[in-house]
Amino acid sequence: MTDQTMYGCTVATVAEPESVLLPGHDVPLGRYTTVRRLLPQRSRRMVGAWCFADHFGPDDVTGRPGMQVPPHPHTGLQTVTWLADGEIMHRDSLGSAQPIRPGQLNLMTSGHGIAHSEQSPPDHPPGMHGLQLWVALPESARHGEPAFEHHPALPTLRQDDADITVVVGELDGTRSPATVHTPLVGAEIMLNGACRLPADPAFEYAVLVMTGTAEAAGTPLTPGSLLYLGQGRTEIPLHADDETRLFLLGDEPFEEPLVMWWNFVARSHEEIVQAREDWANGRRFGKVPDCEAPPLPAPAMPTVRLKSRDRHGNTIA
Repeated sequence: MTDQTMYGCTVATVAEPESVLLPGHDVPLGRYTTVRRLLPQRSRRMVGAWCFADHFGPDDVTGRPGMQVPPHPHTGLQTVTWLADGEIMHRDSLGSAQPIRPGQLNLMTSGHGIAHSEQSPPDHPPGMHGLQLWVALPESARHGEPAFEHHPALPTLRQDDADITVVVGELDGTRSPATVHTPLVGAEIMLNGACRLPADPAFEYAVLVMTGTAEAAGTPLTPGSLLYLGQGRTEIPLHADDETRLFLLGDEPFEEPLVMWWNFVARSHEEIVQAREDWANGRRFGKVPDCEAPPLPAPAMPTVRLKSRDRHGNTIA
């Protein structure tokens, strides 16, 4: 709220929710794939519990290996894999072996520890395009047992000129069957025209474009960046002149401070050190069966102590 004086009287007005365009940056993923990292960033670490977002492709992988990410560990998070094109085989230390194709969801919950690999099969399609997203687990869930879910079909809804797939969480009364631990939403939006997307003012939101160009809440948006939309919105206006593929992230603000390093989401430097040692010594995370690629070695720990930070990036300890 802000105050304005008119004719000697003070009138309360509602401040416009913040809107910040965050450019991504290229990061190599494995030997053959480069992704655009959209979260975390220095100026915006999280959107609710969403703490990591990579957008890869669209790439022509004809005659190339495609995605080849060897076995690696995770703690304290969920991975959300969403494809617009291509195919990836997921294998994990629970024994899961599940290909994912466009329109399907692979959701892996690390709990206290899991290992997995992500590899394009030898006879993969010619295209590769998708998102790899992480959700930070709250304290109540982060020490639990690991789990994996595959959802071959997800609920959809029509909103104005948009066809929407609710990938995780709930949007406008439509709920995904995927297990979540905060009241978040992740949804793909196929838009050609205009849409006023219902929003919860208690949530903070962000939107990205996978293909095409759009305008979100008055801001032009193209692939390669993330538009943070803040809190306080009851709707999100979207517009696209041609067929455009967007993805919406939203959740209540995540108030637990985190330490994020490599593939681990924790609460302290000591937890990160322990997770790294466990991975290096073959403890806790298990082995990924039927994967010929050698496990990914953990990088060296930084020479300074890792500090927990809040969702704004402020140091806590």
